[in-house]
Amino acid sequence: MSRVLITGAAGFLGAALRDRLTSEGDEVVGVDRVADPARGVHAGDTTDPAPWRALLDGCDAVIHTAAVVSNAVDLDEQWRINVLGTRRVAEAARDAGVRRVVHLSSVRAFSDTGFPDGVTEDHPVRPDGNPYVDTKIASEHVVLQAHAAGEVDAVVIRPGDVYGPGSVPWILKPLDAIRSGQFLLPAMGGGIHSPVYVDDLVSGVVLALRAPEAAGQVFTIAGPRGVRSDEYFGHLYRMLGRRGPLGIPTGPAVALAHAADRLNRLRGARSDVNAISMRYLARRGTYSIEKARTVLGYEPAVDLDEGMRRTEAWLREGGHL
Repeated sequence: MSRVLITGAAGFLGAALRDRLTSEGDEVVGVDRVADPARGVHAGDTTDPAPWRALLDGCDAVIHTAAVVSNAVDLDEQWRINVLGTRRVAEAARDAGVRRVVHLSSVRAFSDTGFPDGVTEDHPVRPDGNPYVDTKIASEHVVLQAHAAGEVDAVVIRPGDVYGPGSVPWILKPLDAIRSGQFLLPAMGGGIHSPVYVDDLVSGVVLALRAPEAAGQVFTIAGPRGVRSDEYFGHLYRMLGRRGPLGIPTGPAVALAHAADRLNRLRGARSDVNAISMRYLARRGTYSIEKARTVLGYEPAVDLDEGMRRTEAWLREGGHL
């Protein structure tokens, strides 16, 4: 590749991809809600590509990371951004003659619960009424449909639980909840978390970007192993010098989160502390990365201990701890 456009280029993953591709000699342009001219990021809405359409001229590929990543946003808004926005990006790429589109989906396309341990990409996706899950499934359909129609060469990436310096959902938000005494885990802390360090995910995305044989394929990109939720979040407790986390049975955890969500709604606020998040943290299965290993040559290089060491260093340097 010589020129790549990244949507969501100012976000956690988009910025990491931009830095990696730039370091490898690619020209990178970006689109995000707020411009950052110093980093080549232009303001734009993925549901309306017309104002930034000219950025695609001369591009070899698009990496589409822009999305709602939350359990606290209603279906209509998630559909607008995650599904309609994805279709509009695919159309813009097609019209500009850009062949490769790498779309960032999520392992949650397998559903939050009920999938087999070691689930592989050929296992059927499963809508479950959760707006994030259902719109991620629909977004995959959009890009694979474009691929089937010969409009673009599409690749779908399903990341695991992405963490590292700058991660909001898996680092900064949990730290805030722990500090405020509002953090607990369902399934007695025994739910399975599938952490993937951001640098490993970036490596997997870049491999998929450059591999001709990846066209039309779906790849799960996760870390070396699944871990118990209390092991993962225990790292954050230790960073704060606290004991924990507290684990309780799933039923009470879901009920408490549902009550907290209703209270927040009454106050005109939304939070990811809700029943959907509790059910997700209670899942028991892991995700196979064998296909990415075999087809792309992907191999995660950062285990959880090392990833958390790097993350803690970033947190302390930035005054977050």
